[in-house]
Amino acid sequence: MNIQEAFNTAAADYDNLRRTLIPCFDDFYKTAVEIIPGDRNAPLKVLDLGAGTGLFSGMVQAIFPNAEFTLVDLAVEMLEKAKSRFSKMGKSPKILIGNYVKADLGGSYDLVISALSIHHLSNADKERLAQRIYNVLNPGGMFVNADQVLGKTPNLEKLYRQSWLDSVRALGISEEDLKAAQKRMEYDRMATLDIQLSWLEAAGFEDVDCWYKNFSFAVFGGHRPNHL
Repeated sequence: MNIQEAFNTAAADYDNLRRTLIPCFDDFYKTAVEIIPGDRNAPLKVLDLGAGTGLFSGMVQAIFPNAEFTLVDLAVEMLEKAKSRFSKMGKSPKILIGNYVKADLGGSYDLVISALSIHHLSNADKERLAQRIYNVLNPGGMFVNADQVLGKTPNLEKLYRQSWLDSVRALGISEEDLKAAQKRMEYDRMATLDIQLSWLEAAGFEDVDCWYKNFSFAVFGGHRPNHL
């Protein structure tokens, strides 16, 4: 089973388990949405990389009603859920099925977002993607990544893993769901927060920062400068 098949298989129950599998769910997503600047009624062109079921995009759409979304993902079943989510809000996002490391990202954007997706890429692809994101952002545009990061040392990574396991068990996850999640985690290729921030700075981003962190869960990104 490849990553596309793994997430297609998980699509049916994916959202139901989010609050269990992300023990810091509320603060994690709340920060990721609140950090987005600007007039909430203004038009906003948004690209969501690895959009999945549209969970993060849906939250942004609810706050920015005039935003227009382009959702990119490999998993068709996930994107079907995203379309349904948006249709309930009377919205129709543009859907791109493909690998966002290589695919044409379809134009320029005011905001690029991603949630729990980029950590599946190799480090070389993560670094290349930082430049691709910069290139599709309009001057003054922003990138927000709500993702998982690797502990800076083996001991910290061990702490992160154990904390997550203790938390999801305390939240009552079934052994079946835990095993399925751990199977999907075999596709993780996490990198430390520090190196990812350095890749963003090297790509040209400014005001690069981490706005939230809870063990491996982090919200970070930066802005494309207003000047060309």
